[in-house]
Amino acid sequence: MLKRFLPRSLYGRSLLIIISPLILLQIVSTWIFYDRHWETVTRRLATAVAGEIATAIENRRNFGGIENQGLIFETMRANLELQLVFLPKDILPNVAPEIGSGILDRRLFDALKERVHRPFHLDTWSDPRDVHIKIQLTDGVLDAVVSRERLFSSTTYIFVMWMVGTSLVLFAVAMIFMRNQIRPIRRLADAVENFGKGRDVPGFRPEGATEIRRAAAAFNLMRERIQRTISQRTEMLAGVSHDLRTPLTRMKLQLAMLGDTKAAEELRSDVLEMEKMVEEYLAFSRGEGGEEVVNSDIGDLLREVVIGFRHGGPPIELDTAQSLVVPVRPNAFKRSVTNLVNNAAIHADRIAISAAWQGNMIVVIVDDDGPGIPENEREEVFKPFYRLDSSRNPETGGTGLGLTIARDLIRGHGGDILLEQSPEGGLRAKLRLPA
Repeated sequence: MLKRFLPRSLYGRSLLIIISPLILLQIVSTWIFYDRHWETVTRRLATAVAGEIATAIENRRNFGGIENQGLIFETMRANLELQLVFLPKDILPNVAPEIGSGILDRRLFDALKERVHRPFHLDTWSDPRDVHIKIQLTDGVLDAVVSRERLFSSTTYIFVMWMVGTSLVLFAVAMIFMRNQIRPIRRLADAVENFGKGRDVPGFRPEGATEIRRAAAAFNLMRERIQRTISQRTEMLAGVSHDLRTPLTRMKLQLAMLGDTKAAEELRSDVLEMEKMVEEYLAFSRGEGGEEVVNSDIGDLLREVVIGFRHGGPPIELDTAQSLVVPVRPNAFKRSVTNLVNNAAIHADRIAISAAWQGNMIVVIVDDDGPGIPENEREEVFKPFYRLDSSRNPETGGTGLGLTIARDLIRGHGGDILLEQSPEGGLRAKLRLPA
């Protein structure tokens, strides 16, 4: 349940790791400050105000007379900022005093109850600047007005401002620092993704923390090894295929001299199959050669493939969306689609090709109305030299490399080819190509 609410990116989770202890520390600090400092200071200030009021009441009783009362009240106003007014013969309502829920209300109520020892009413909410206190005396009511600032500690606001201000500064520094640390990881991820799609990764170099540099250096070594392996395999296939052409040519000449005997016909069939295999190898090596990745419109490439099948093949319908531009190797992509269409043209009377965006993928679909392929063999046909026709007759199929090469070329772009049941009743080849 908790994972659903956590950030998905490393950047978000890193900030959460930094911010969570910071927020917890502030909560603990605020609680300690509230419980220890703020409450203690408020209690002392309230006790001081209650003591001053009690002193004024005591001096008025000890030094009677209007003149002494005025002198006492003036002294309290001038020196202690406590305004006192005596209301003779007034009586406070005989009701329980209301106590607010704030810390000031509770502490001032307790202090007045402890120091004054007389009935009183406390009003801390009606005036935003002053606190009004009315005390019942024997001959009237004493109305005391004290400034609210005398009952609050200014360090409270300073503490809160400093806590919030420093937290925002630390949060900004953490964001900048983590963004700089995450950037090399993102560049490494982009480089791995582009390399997986068969695209070049120019200018990539290790940077960032030591662990990220080690990962980037390991990726560079892996990329060099893979490219070297692919290059060696391609060169080997091209070399072997080219070298095989010479003995095949000599064999064809010798077969031509043998005439139309049964043995010669069987040998011609074998030589023809070998020749097709050599051509497939050469086509494969050309597809994995030094062709550069360029931004290409898939619709234009598909139209070129269709134009090549207009003569001597079944009719092909083409339906493509607009703006299907992605980085691909054009010749390799066309060779892959050509192999799919070739496979369909052998067994079908009608072929339909469509291409469109699906999310961040371009999906090319090749449908035919042929007999299709059994579901349990749809993965097997992608294996090299695997053929549904066990007789290996060149007239009924190829060498068993067409689909293998098609999938290999598309996987070299980071995509894949899947085989499904077609709505036309035959086979559907679905080619997925990432943007």
